[in-house]
Amino acid sequence: MFTFIAVLILIGLAVGYLLYQVIFSPNVWVQKQETAVYIPSGANYQTVLDTLYSKGIIIHRKNFEWLAQHKQYPELVKPGRYLVQDGMNNNELINLLRSGAQSPVMVTFNNVRTPQQLAGKIARQIEADSLELAHLMEDTTYIAQMGFSPYTLPALFIPNSYEFYWTTDATEFMSRMFQEYNRFWNETRKAKAAAIPLSPVEVSTLAAIVERETIMNDEKSTIAGVYLNRLKSDWRLQADPTLVFAAGDFEIRRVLDVHKLIDSPYNTYKYGGLPPGPITIPSPESIDAVLNYDNHRYYFFCAKDDLSGYHAFAATNREHERNARNYRQALDRLNIKK
Repeated sequence: MFTFIAVLILIGLAVGYLLYQVIFSPNVWVQKQETAVYIPSGANYQTVLDTLYSKGIIIHRKNFEWLAQHKQYPELVKPGRYLVQDGMNNNELINLLRSGAQSPVMVTFNNVRTPQQLAGKIARQIEADSLELAHLMEDTTYIAQMGFSPYTLPALFIPNSYEFYWTTDATEFMSRMFQEYNRFWNETRKAKAAAIPLSPVEVSTLAAIVERETIMNDEKSTIAGVYLNRLKSDWRLQADPTLVFAAGDFEIRRVLDVHKLIDSPYNTYKYGGLPPGPITIPSPESIDAVLNYDNHRYYFFCAKDDLSGYHAFAATNREHERNARNYRQALDRLNIKK
């Protein structure tokens, strides 16, 4: 009898040890400290297994599946982006996956010309489909509820880095952007816009031109001042970047007289005032440059002939023609025709 009981105890200890090993021994291997596992919306248990196994991070698959069944994980699959740590045991991994406690992603966008381009860039960072995003951006009824039209929609988006859950859909993304727009346009910025006087959308429209004129943040307020001088004097803006937008060829490096003949509301050589909306999604720096524009006497500017990216400013047409001639000669020397 004593021998029998001893055998049962040993068997129990062995079973307990095996269970402990299955539940609590490390069963996750990743090359770095952690790796992201993406479980898409609508995924089932088999999808999770396929995802984990395709990444090669589960050491003993049968042990993982046994515990997953006993913890009822097949009925508790939740989508999301989960950071899986090297050395996790089955219990830790299953608890993480079934908890829905996904890790957020930082969604970043800048230097985007159109909402359609933005849709593609965003869809590469969160689960939202680019076609669904584009469809919402083109839905005039939907965007009108936020106070925008297809022309003015680029003003909605404020380039920055934003924390999102990977499972964010198109509607949730747009709603968040509207919240960020209202947060950005606080009372201080609204007051500065009113003093110019321009609406926030008009500020963004002018800021988009400034954005395409220079990458140098330290001269944006000066360029903004030039355009505001022209607006106040009832001059046409004659902004080359608007011709590039009107032509629909963003590869144009040299604006020619033929481009000035394009019949488009974005052609600021042909039509007075601001164009109907932003020609790009302007950065916060460009928007603030308009709001804090330099109050000077310049009406003209062109790229410096040293091709540094900076501009030469002028108060008179004679000064401007001299600067422009020097720049054209610099382009000719480099054989830049387009």
